[in-house]
Amino acid sequence: MYRPARVSSASRSLNPYMVCFVVAAAVVILAVTVALLVYFLAFDQKPYFYQSSFQILNVQYSDELSSPVTQKYRTLSGRIESMITKTFKESNLRNQFVRAHVVKLRQSGSDVIADIVMKFKFTRNNNGASMKSRIESVLQQTLNDNGTLAMNLSTELTPLSDQDTVNMLTQVCGTRPDLITLSEERIIGGTKADRGDWPWQVSLQRGNLHRCGAVLISSTWILTAAHCFRSYSDPRQWTATFGISATSPEQRIGVRSILIHNNYKPETHENDIALVRLAREVTFTRNVHMVCLPEATQNIPPGSTAYVTGWGSRRYSGSTVPDLVQARVNIISNDVCNAPAGYNGAVLPVMLCAGLPQGGVDACQGDSGGPLVQEDSRRLWFLVGIVSWGYQCGLPDKPGVYTRVTAYRDWITQQTGI
Repeated sequence: MYRPARVSSASRSLNPYMVCFVVAAAVVILAVTVALLVYFLAFDQKPYFYQSSFQILNVQYSDELSSPVTQKYRTLSGRIESMITKTFKESNLRNQFVRAHVVKLRQSGSDVIADIVMKFKFTRNNNGASMKSRIESVLQQTLNDNGTLAMNLSTELTPLSDQDTVNMLTQVCGTRPDLITLSEERIIGGTKADRGDWPWQVSLQRGNLHRCGAVLISSTWILTAAHCFRSYSDPRQWTATFGISATSPEQRIGVRSILIHNNYKPETHENDIALVRLAREVTFTRNVHMVCLPEATQNIPPGSTAYVTGWGSRRYSGSTVPDLVQARVNIISNDVCNAPAGYNGAVLPVMLCAGLPQGGVDACQGDSGGPLVQEDSRRLWFLVGIVSWGYQCGLPDKPGVYTRVTAYRDWITQQTGI
């Protein structure tokens, strides 16, 4: 016999307190949703990138403007960026403008073309065409002003995606696309680096174990210390890895050849520099790309700030670490470094000292061959030293000693064409 569901004839009424609770909850949810929507549309700001090219009419092009490391290139780029920044900061877009960066200077007849990326922050409810029009209006004001540079907008303002911007910036040496502001950090007693902080850092490995640091200077060349290869100089024994982790790298590439400086002297650490040619090109990404090489004449003043990075041990005779660590140090003059209480004359003119007089901040074992870098006024990073030697790690009056890269700038060019 079928048994249909039993239907009760008794009437049921809702609890009035439950009705009030449901209504109140619905009102609260609706209010929160509307508030969030209003916030994201009216207040939340999203970054927008634009690219354009400017013709610099009153500056004649020269070969010195072909490389971002020359003083002439850096000076002109800085002037262009300062001029654009000043104009936007004095305009009705002062709160939306973030930064302008010259990506490249190139030749057009006898004039100079500057390719520029600009970053803004607008609320999400802004119309794209309206934003572009407002930016172009301010740029025209820049060009029409009687400034020290005569500039013409030579190409239309073009919106860029975040990835397009990263792709452009990673082709320029010494850039950090995330624009992170560095804090007080150390290798010994320091903190780990974040992904992309030091995209030129390389781990040289043998048997899949980290042995030395190195630095990426082009898509196929890395620079390191000669003493890394004193016992093992066969390129087939070595692998270069890229990324923040030495154990789980983002890229791993074999080594084609190793060029050790012909006059390397292990007993004095003189000419402690080597070039490594990779078996294939590195794929540049946000987290992996090259540092800038300095000019041979670039000044490295005592007392200036530098950063050293590596996977070395945090104490003398300790073990290496799996994740990249960073340290802020100061350049120390060779005279101070060579004092009797220090290295007593062992630091040669082709070397560079960096650390703190009281110690505590230093590179250590396993950091050899890694980069010592400095930032310029345009926030580009330059390689000034290669971790070479020192007495133990982090001791007072015994700072780290680095190969002075400016002393070998011509040698690097002769070997690589860079």
